[in-house]
Amino acid sequence: MRYIKSVKALSVSLCLVLFSQSTFAAESKTTPTLTQAGFEQYIVKLKQEALAKGYEQALIDESFAKAVFHQRAVKADRSQPEKVETLDTYLPKRLPDWKIKRARAMYKKHQVLLDKVAAEYGVQARFIVALWGLETNFGKIMGNYNVISALSTLAYEGRREAFFKKQLWAALNILKEGHIDSANMKGSWAGAMGQNQFMPTSFVAYAVDGDGDGKKDIWGNQADVFASMANYLKNEGWNNNLTWGRQVKLPSDFDTSLAIPQNTGGRKNWLKAWAKSEKNLAQWQALGVRRTDGSDLPKVDVKATLVFPDGVKGRAYLAYNNYKSLMHWNLSYYFVSSVGHLSDHIKYPAIK
Repeated sequence: MRYIKSVKALSVSLCLVLFSQSTFAAESKTTPTLTQAGFEQYIVKLKQEALAKGYEQALIDESFAKAVFHQRAVKADRSQPEKVETLDTYLPKRLPDWKIKRARAMYKKHQVLLDKVAAEYGVQARFIVALWGLETNFGKIMGNYNVISALSTLAYEGRREAFFKKQLWAALNILKEGHIDSANMKGSWAGAMGQNQFMPTSFVAYAVDGDGDGKKDIWGNQADVFASMANYLKNEGWNNNLTWGRQVKLPSDFDTSLAIPQNTGGRKNWLKAWAKSEKNLAQWQALGVRRTDGSDLPKVDVKATLVFPDGVKGRAYLAYNNYKSLMHWNLSYYFVSSVGHLSDHIKYPAIK
């Protein structure tokens, strides 16, 4: 999990509201004192609420049996860094040569399975591998927090209690359905789970049983991991005939108001800005937009919008519709840029 800029947060869209600018702006109340005793009392209330919601006592007792208060999770949640990067500094750190080489190697290693998933869901395999690599370093770094404990801790912390309780009930549903047991339901300090870092509500919405064994195991089953990622993108409007976007060059007198504002205050406003900015490539060509080498844009009937991840003095990108799907996964220009660039490195040069 990463947080660059005020909207760069936990992956998988679903959890982006967690760190949105509007959420932080609403936090004006005095932060309460948190104690182990207070947490234990809060767990009693959570268990009572779970029982009232219809969960069986045995499931509740087992799920909360080892729930512990994680002060580190509270500290991490309260200490999100502000704007400290530019793409020129961020991308080299996120996409070092070793990660690019590993992404290409993992693509080749799992190509048969990836091709099957790509064909079934209509999502290019290179984007699945790029997301996998950037979320958990290809499944190596998934977080070691007990998810019930992490979610209970942050619900008790109180600033986004409703959000984390919603995640907690979703986590109980996952346990109830037997996809994982509570001891092995591990994740990040904020409850993002598995090799694709799905929050529990995202698991419920998008996770699939990729190999037909009756379980949706995003922790250890590669077929389930890849299929769930592809299913997410498919359900959020992915177009298999498009790429993500491209960096472009603008004329010196370009009207930068034609682009999406750098900060829009949340996904809803961002989508409105997208609709306002969107034009076809011929229109952008007429406005003087060119590839970075100065050549013409592709002569295809595709719509795109213009984004400035670092403001008007930084890099400019034409973003295609798949960019929106990736921004639903994580509402962060930096994250989407890293996914896009890594996917391009996987594609070019061709893997033999």
